[in-house]
Amino acid sequence: MSDSKSLNIGDAVADFEAPATSDVHFKLSDFKGKSNLVIYFYPKDSTPGCTTEGQDFRDLHDEFKAHDTEIFGVSKDSMKRHDNFKAKQGFTFELISDEDSNEGKGVCEHFNVWQLKKMYGKEYMGIVRSTFLIDKDGILREHWDKVKVKGHAAEVLEAVKAL
Repeated sequence: MSDSKSLNIGDAVADFEAPATSDVHFKLSDFKGKSNLVIYFYPKDSTPGCTTEGQDFRDLHDEFKAHDTEIFGVSKDSMKRHDNFKAKQGFTFELISDEDSNEGKGVCEHFNVWQLKKMYGKEYMGIVRSTFLIDKDGILREHWDKVKVKGHAAEVLEAVKAL
């Protein structure tokens, strides 16, 4: 766990809007006073790590709901890819598409997860796997950076239970 460069634990998270699966238009302020939010960022639909992470959140979804917490996954995949990924994996939560973000004003940039990455000696821009726990008042309570998938959803659930 570490603090994001743009958001620190205890900060109010600025409102944002984005399209999501099931024809949902996500708006952070719609959840204020109603639900805690787990917003997790992942690199790409239908890849092994991203699939496992989504399945883990899916499998614990009822427990998150029992603690007044909604889950949203975010990547830069298209809505069509998200819809297919969600249906194939039986995800019980929505996926937010940040595909159309531009000029550094997208959801990934809002949470500072769109960063320079390195793989096999090459540098490229991509999503750093990260999770944010936002309480009902819109305050950032926890942030996980450079997430390792195994056991992560359960760790997030424990943080939700501690709210």
